[in-house]
Amino acid sequence: MNKRGQMKLSFGMIFSIFLIIAFIAFAFYAITKFINLQKTIQVETFIENLQNDIDNMWKSAKGSQEETYSLPKKIDSVCFTDNEFNNLMFRSSGIFEERNINHLDIAEITLEEDPYCIPNINGKIKLTISKDFGKELIIITE
Repeated sequence: MNKRGQMKLSFGMIFSIFLIIAFIAFAFYAITKFINLQKTIQVETFIENLQNDIDNMWKSAKGSQEETYSLPKKIDSVCFTDNEFNNLMFRSSGIFEERNINHLDIAEITLEEDPYCIPNINGKIKLTISKDFGKELIIITE
């Protein structure tokens, strides 16, 4: 009546369990990296689209347009600041580098508050891009 064989796991079974755990861990890691890459691409697309809209308005004599941009929900707000090198920054739980947007009248934008922040509501930012006749630079308001 020797029943020891029923309690033993073979080496192949233990190795299979280890491989399954490793594959599941790698899958979670890859999905997390992919989601973070998507958020980074969304921020870069926002910056590129904002610069393109500002450039189009800058080339015109006068105008005003309201634009809506998508951003990750973890960004609390987009801020324009009177900084010597970078005039665009993000307030968020994550770390995003500051950027420089050309053709902005930062002195006018940050006249009342510096930095001038526009909140991110459900992943959407609404900006009004405007230029007055005779002015060279663009003003952004909420």
